[in-house]
Amino acid sequence: MSSKIVSAQDAVSRINDGDVVTVSSSSGLGCPDKVLEAIGSRFDTEGHPRNLTTLHPIAAGDMYGIKGIDHIAKDGLLSTIIAGSYPSGPSSLPMPEIWKMLVENRVAAYNVPSGILFDMHRDVAARRPGVMTKVGLDTFVDPVREGCAMNDVAAGKPIVSRLDLGGETWLHFPNIVPNVAIIRATTADERGNLTYEHEGAYLGGLEQAIAVRNHGGLVIAQVKRVTASGSLRPHNVRVPGHLVDLVVVDPDQRQTTETNYDPAISGQIMRPWSSFTLSEHGVEKVVARRAAMELKSGQTANLGFGISAMVPRVLLEAGQEQAVTWAIEQGATGGMPLTGFAFGCASNADAYMPSPQQFTYFQGGGFDVSFLSFLEIDLEGNVNVSKLGKKPYLTAGCGGFVDITANAGKIVFSGLFEAGADLSLTDDRLTVKSPGKFTKMVDEVEHVTFSGRRARELGQEVLYVTERCVIQLTDSGLLATEVMPGIDPQRDIVDASHGRVRLANDLAEMPAALLRDAPMELRL
Repeated sequence: MSSKIVSAQDAVSRINDGDVVTVSSSSGLGCPDKVLEAIGSRFDTEGHPRNLTTLHPIAAGDMYGIKGIDHIAKDGLLSTIIAGSYPSGPSSLPMPEIWKMLVENRVAAYNVPSGILFDMHRDVAARRPGVMTKVGLDTFVDPVREGCAMNDVAAGKPIVSRLDLGGETWLHFPNIVPNVAIIRATTADERGNLTYEHEGAYLGGLEQAIAVRNHGGLVIAQVKRVTASGSLRPHNVRVPGHLVDLVVVDPDQRQTTETNYDPAISGQIMRPWSSFTLSEHGVEKVVARRAAMELKSGQTANLGFGISAMVPRVLLEAGQEQAVTWAIEQGATGGMPLTGFAFGCASNADAYMPSPQQFTYFQGGGFDVSFLSFLEIDLEGNVNVSKLGKKPYLTAGCGGFVDITANAGKIVFSGLFEAGADLSLTDDRLTVKSPGKFTKMVDEVEHVTFSGRRARELGQEVLYVTERCVIQLTDSGLLATEVMPGIDPQRDIVDASHGRVRLANDLAEMPAALLRDAPMELRL
């Protein structure tokens, strides 16, 4: 039997012009960066492969040293990209090349919810007639809005349509058949069996490999090391060797962004709970504290990026770190979700779910509550987290946000009421010293990532927690039901939102304990 172990250059030489390439990654987590780099280098030297279409259920690469998709963001090489998310970061860093191509209409770019993209792979693998789903109805995913298109060239090539079936409206994503998969693991044996012992998540490599294998394509796996055939415990093999054609070894692959290897991320050790840092005291922590008050002991809660990511640290500070089970889209369940560069990973996890199965759980609304963030909210209660026209790469796109919110019973959005307001925080009050540059409460959001209208139709409980007030989504719009001590309700809420947020007749005051720079007694 010929060896499956090849150089990255040999592996990418098998990729042909016009191929559809699916990549398993989540920003820096699990990114097969060496293989992507080799594709870009081959194109620079040979002018091939050309006109690739790439599929990314979650972003490939970051803005902090793992280039990922930017290796192949080249005119002529990349013609179409369909991604759940894109590399993102602060405006102080240069715009990634993929975003330049996107905003300049040099590539047809789409933003498809991550869970739907995983569904597309499974339906392609089983040769079913594409994905039928209600996830994304009345959001930018819906063809009555943008239909997932991120620029004009994509808008001219629709990838989703509306269908009526059984008297109900569905979204239909026709099959897009990948014929190359680039996945990543920790160890491969000589037969190509893959184990993930140093990885922070399984992601969707198995589903992507099956989709490609079932259509006679090429599966390339990047790994950290190779072991002898037969030396891997069968129960540990996540992708069997008969699905893998070629193995590329990169002993220097990072576990995730700015992390070479942390054994707690991959569950090989359990950290003492005392080793986790608490969130720095400030306005954002106050918001996270109020959001945490929506939890009940024993619940399962989903967690998103931004202020919401601080909620587990609020529970940690209150000695309630194991009172709820966290579930994140990359697959970690339980433990302590990490923040900053390691977001998407967790330490002390109870289990690691493959992302496609995690998204099935999310899409069906099996969890108790989701904690997410917002960029802007409009009169309908719609939320935008996926598009900022002036600074597009400050957001990664929708990721799993649309899948998570589609059928969630309860959603708690967190964010600041205004951008750039000068706020004063003391132990007993929060005051607005000067207003912000603009309110995040708008007439109409730039991008509908969450539909307030559909939430009302489904009977979802929706709260928006800010530093000034707690807002409830009602049939008549946005209603402030709680106010922070020190906030002037008329000036700082109604007037600041230009009347878009109304005050409840029985407006309550939030607990002053939220404001204090001391552990908060939190009773779940």
